[in-house]
Amino acid sequence: MSHFEPWSEERTVEIVTEHQALEGPLMPILHAVQEAFGLVPEEVIPVLARELNLSRAEVHGVVTFYHDFRRELPGKHILKLCRAEACQSMGCERLVARAEDRLGIECGGTSADGRVTLEAVYCLGLCATAPSAMLDGRVVGRLDDNRLDTLLKEAQA
Repeated sequence: MSHFEPWSEERTVEIVTEHQALEGPLMPILHAVQEAFGLVPEEVIPVLARELNLSRAEVHGVVTFYHDFRRELPGKHILKLCRAEACQSMGCERLVARAEDRLGIECGGTSADGRVTLEAVYCLGLCATAPSAMLDGRVVGRLDDNRLDTLLKEAQA
């Protein structure tokens, strides 16, 4: 996992400037903010609203609507389990429950030791090899109990 920089208004304005010319720049800006800071902090909302001439409510609505945007710093490792239809049909919900049980957290949370953040994702594009997961950007198909346990061990190491 990469190291995140501390939030600053100056860096946020730089990110806005880098993406402002794009059509509908809010989403790419939010992704860049999260990439830089590890999350989309509350302090970013008024800055983006001001810089993009949007209301705070509009920015807040986008941040809270999309599951991809974190409001808290993630753990050292991020395990995403796909919960889209193809993966559901192949038993992903049982695997989600297993991961939650093993980590002692609910999906969307971070383990007490700060090592693993468990997130839901809705399609990794591996429908033919469902159920699927992603650990720190590496995709894994044909997920079963053994493969999940291996990913959990890697993430907790």
